Amino acid sequence: MSSVAVQPETIDRSTIVHTVAGALRGTTEGNVHVWRGVGYAEQPVGPLRFRAPQPLIPWSGIRDAIDHGPIPPQGKSFVGGGRDDPKMRDEACLTVTVWSPDVTGSLPVMVWIPGGAFVFGAGQLQLYNGSRLAANGDVVVVNVTYRLGVFGGFELGDLGPGFDDNLCLRDQIAALQWVRDNIAAFGGDPDQVTVFGESAGATSVLALLASPAADGLFGRAIAQSPALPLIADRETRARQAHEFVRRLDVPVDQIVGLPQRQLRRAAGQLQGESAANSPKLAYGLTYGVDLLPAHPVSAALAGAVAKVPLIVGTNSREASMFAWGKPPMLPTTVPMVDDYFARIAPDAKDAVLQAYPSYPRRRALIGIGSDVMFGAPTWAFSDAYSQHAPTHVYRFDHTTWTLKVLGLGATHGSEIVHIQHSYGSYMGRILHPLGRQVQPSVGRRMQRLWLDFASRERLDFATKSDSMADWPAYDTDRRATRVIGSMRDETIDDPDQVRRQVWAGLYAP
Repeated sequence: MSSVAVQPETIDRSTIVHTVAGALRGTTEGNVHVWRGVGYAEQPVGPLRFRAPQPLIPWSGIRDAIDHGPIPPQGKSFVGGGRDDPKMRDEACLTVTVWSPDVTGSLPVMVWIPGGAFVFGAGQLQLYNGSRLAANGDVVVVNVTYRLGVFGGFELGDLGPGFDDNLCLRDQIAALQWVRDNIAAFGGDPDQVTVFGESAGATSVLALLASPAADGLFGRAIAQSPALPLIADRETRARQAHEFVRRLDVPVDQIVGLPQRQLRRAAGQLQGESAANSPKLAYGLTYGVDLLPAHPVSAALAGAVAKVPLIVGTNSREASMFAWGKPPMLPTTVPMVDDYFARIAPDAKDAVLQAYPSYPRRRALIGIGSDVMFGAPTWAFSDAYSQHAPTHVYRFDHTTWTLKVLGLGATHGSEIVHIQHSYGSYMGRILHPLGRQVQPSVGRRMQRLWLDFASRERLDFATKSDSMADWPAYDTDRRATRVIGSMRDETIDDPDQVRRQVWAGLYAP
């Protein structure tokens, strides 16, 4: 976002908003106003590298919020591979994008936390374009960009002063605090905030439910395909941090000034080694600290969670996309399955494999990989959390002809385009080439579900249909699950019962 005040004669006054720190000018696209590159904290550069986000310094005049800020430093990703996706990468990346259909309103707010294994991603990617959610649902949408990789998803908190823990989670909390303090200026209601995300973003959502620092910042939550093995204990992360210092071969107080490439290379080596030897990746969140005292599953079992209404679910073929690269933490080959159980639970292997009768065929291998990273942790969390707050569980089964041709099915992340209606994005065009002309039924249904969930406090049930009405809450008696298909949805009690039961008690934080 430019720090230069624009001249009064060039100002589009219909998009001027006054935040706590100063005035911003956005733009209008179709029926929605949008503000890009909006800083929610001081940028974490120089002495602020590896530190918790700091409050914005107020400014005078009107700042331009027309163009995207840079995305966090990261490698190439097919998710952000479109020509319309931002290409600039920089550590000065703590920004949000805001879409609002009515700056004079008091609308529900949906805050999107993107995924990417805490290594890739950004809220600016076209796959996550929130304009259609805002326009179709009469809601304010906020997309968050937070630090990734060695600068945000790599735990250095145990190195002492100058290094704060869980930087990516701290960034997300800072963004939610910014929403609380400023969203009314954009037409949003700070008391009607839904936080939602996918993959690492969904993992973050569940961590936010368990973080005392996030209490009261949102009233509803949606977690799409959370990957809870991305959260590790403080002791594991501390050993990793000190190995990181050993490899850098410099005093701790010199790390903050090292070149970006040197830091990323050392952290990347540890990521590769952890993937081969442990289900806990080097990048991710850390529990056992003040910000996140307990793993989300443990917190939910103890009732130490926010207790807000929750939607949580997974896709039926989560691991199929990852099987191409064969990462060890998602075992999708026979040797990888053997190695996984030898390291994690050797006595349980035979019992677990009986739940996959086609083993060792590819379908069963994909199922095992999916359940290791996504299914088993989500079942464990859903069982625990539903004892304390309204919980709605789904399984996404829809697949496109392109995914069928590729042999992927309802793979990881394939539901995003349907919720965002981002069919014009790079990934949207691949998944649904005709989606811009004819929105598929599953997209209309899923977006309506998410919008109705976020807007339930203001729905006029006399004049509006409520798509949530026939989605029963999840409990451990029925385990009612909404199975989302191509042409229709249906509620099935415990649809993955056999697999769930063999993993029960096996997945432990």
